[in-house]
Amino acid sequence: MSLDLKSLELFVRAAFLGAIGKAGAEVGLSRTAATQRIQSLETDVGVQLFHRTTRRLSLTSDGETFLGHAKRILDNVDEALSETQRDPRAIKGELRIASSASFGRRHIAPYVSEFLDEHPGVSIQLSLNDMVVDLVNGGFDLSIRLGELAPSSLKARRLAASPRIVVAAPTYLAGHDMPKAPEELINHNCLVRGDARAWKLRDPDGKVRDYKATGNFASNSAEAITEAARAGLGIARKCKWEVTEELAAGTLIQIFEEYTVMPEWSVFAVRSPSRHLPARVREFIEFLREKLQSEPSLT
Repeated sequence: MSLDLKSLELFVRAAFLGAIGKAGAEVGLSRTAATQRIQSLETDVGVQLFHRTTRRLSLTSDGETFLGHAKRILDNVDEALSETQRDPRAIKGELRIASSASFGRRHIAPYVSEFLDEHPGVSIQLSLNDMVVDLVNGGFDLSIRLGELAPSSLKARRLAASPRIVVAAPTYLAGHDMPKAPEELINHNCLVRGDARAWKLRDPDGKVRDYKATGNFASNSAEAITEAARAGLGIARKCKWEVTEELAAGTLIQIFEEYTVMPEWSVFAVRSPSRHLPARVREFIEFLREKLQSEPSLT
């Protein structure tokens, strides 16, 4: 039995789009021709790949199993071509990326067009969500994560630093004594992300201590904390990249500049533990790493 690569590509796209006609249109096939190709593929592999109704297309259990194999076959072909041709324009396939919403908007989305110009055979789906995604079950090639990584079987590549700082608005500081040291936080209104009420800082001598952060506002949203700080509600601990514009405009001021917020965070590209790394994934990781390391807010 020989499998037609075009039919495999059509099958993978139909599974993703949930429609054979849409998948066929992407490669210049009519709905009828695309359906015939899928039927021929099912005959070749000897199983039904899709459940079909007039309104819905879904994978069978055999189809779900075959989808993983089909993706690996296409990835291997893509890898072989990129290794032999060494031409970015020869790299093909869909790249599915997950990232936190605010970081993805600021530090991934602005570079997408440049990457796609250099790699016209690649398509990108960027999912922005502040929840940690399941890479394997979600079908993602990469997840861009910030902070400290919990031990896992996933593979991670450090892309850049993500320093955190302590900030407050001039309007808040005008009504309160400027804190000279973290010990004075107990006398201030602290804006807390989630339940992180212990702020760890390293002093200029290298000593690390925990400081209690108490206040009248907490949120699981990083952007909500930024808004509250900008409005003069209190003191916040933020990633530097989140407040670059506010620092430049003077609407937020960094305090405790001689201290380092601990633990020191980084930006990581996280992927499945598979030893095989598709060329499109490898190229994007290196591309994004180069871009992020040139950004002042990530140094």
